[in-house]
Amino acid sequence: MHRSGRGRLAQGALKAVEAWAVARALHVLAIVFWIGGVAMVTTVLLPAVRALPREEAVATFERLEHRFAAQARWTTLLAGASGFYLVYAMDLWWRFAELRYWWMHAMVLLWLVFTLMLFVLEPFVLHRVRARGARRDPGAALRRAAWLHVVLLALSAATIAGAVAGSHGVLLLP
Repeated sequence: MHRSGRGRLAQGALKAVEAWAVARALHVLAIVFWIGGVAMVTTVLLPAVRALPREEAVATFERLEHRFAAQARWTTLLAGASGFYLVYAMDLWWRFAELRYWWMHAMVLLWLVFTLMLFVLEPFVLHRVRARGARRDPGAALRRAAWLHVVLLALSAATIAGAVAGSHGVLLLP
């Protein structure tokens, strides 16, 4: 092959690697902002508002979490789009057929749960349910929110740990 032909091939391969690298960087940043925000709400915001007087606690939580919800919506969309692109571009569909790549399933499942919560349940169902529960028993409403956040954060942390370890060759299953 002529020298200039190899140069064009190398440039094409470099562009593909650059797109993959950009997608992976965007994916990791989206996860940091999304799950980092969930960690902030779970470990800082909820304990702080539960220490407030009951009549203030739920309203303060709703107001502050509402501000985070916009960030969470954008970052879950970015995580989903970049994750799908990575699976497509790297042709990783086969991983979904092997149990040892369990974190791939976990990432998709968590993304689906959060997407459903952020785009359907929260705006159309949970806000009203939480408001009714808060009128009856604000403490119980905050305890339920805290429990849900702890469970989602624990599942997210396990998924992140599994994905990082697995992507570096540490496979827990045969």
